Amino acid sequence: MAEVRKISIRFYNDHEVRAVWDDAHNKWWFSVLDVVGAINGQDDYARTRNYWKYLKTKLRKQGSELVSGTNQLKLRASDGKYYLTDVLDDKGVLLLAENIPNRNAARFVHWFASDSDSIDGKSREKAYALWGSELMENVEIGTTRGLQQIHAYLFGGLYDFAGQIRNVTISKGGFIFCRAEYLVQSLRKIDRMPDHTFDEIVAKYVEMNVAHPFMEGNGRSTRLWLDLLLKSRLGQCIDWSKIAKKDYLSAMILSATRPARLHDLLHSALTDQVNDRETFMKGIDYSYYYEQEDNNE
Repeated sequence: MAEVRKISIRFYNDHEVRAVWDDAHNKWWFSVLDVVGAINGQDDYARTRNYWKYLKTKLRKQGSELVSGTNQLKLRASDGKYYLTDVLDDKGVLLLAENIPNRNAARFVHWFASDSDSIDGKSREKAYALWGSELMENVEIGTTRGLQQIHAYLFGGLYDFAGQIRNVTISKGGFIFCRAEYLVQSLRKIDRMPDHTFDEIVAKYVEMNVAHPFMEGNGRSTRLWLDLLLKSRLGQCIDWSKIAKKDYLSAMILSATRPARLHDLLHSALTDQVNDRETFMKGIDYSYYYEQEDNNE
């Protein structure tokens, strides 16, 4: 089977589940080792590989169709190189989970089966389609209107308030975002902020996060908005896969009063790979991962 380049990373309880898109068969193929590691809560590659080797041998002796349905594709490893690895389609992943005697398998199946049909799942698919799209070429850079364009695209048909500035006050984790009665005024002020240097762009990003103009979907929209701004002004973007979820969320919480930590975190992940499809796709995956709730009960 030919190598495919449309990459996706799903996250289950902080475990990566890599996938590649097969244009010929119109479906995703998922890394078997990633699925096994996620279900078993195992980060040790050697143990995960040995477990899959044992399970595959056992299933082959039983004549299971799971083994015959396994293909191999090249996936990028942590060392940056591509290696052939066993992959299964969505039906194969569900069958694999059924054959792993782990109480976490049922929770994984529920997450896996519902992920694509969730609002996040549907919105993420829209975000993937932004690559090379007309919208990306026509978004107003660094403005509230541009952010509204992005939000309307990502959540159109999913939320009835897609692209609309909220008119109620919201909070998260005890932090109250810009009060509704001051929001329009605040957004006008943000629009006037300079955004020619990295420092200015991060300051503007922080203020837009504090404003939090939408009822839901602010983080996912604003990270895309930030990358477009960085690309336009500096010819760079953020490689979000280099920023751990815990580090990003803690830096964002502090950013309203102590923005230096976020500034340094974003600066450390800057890349000039603005025209690299895989960097963009990984960015989408990590952006949605930051918003994902833990699947543990």
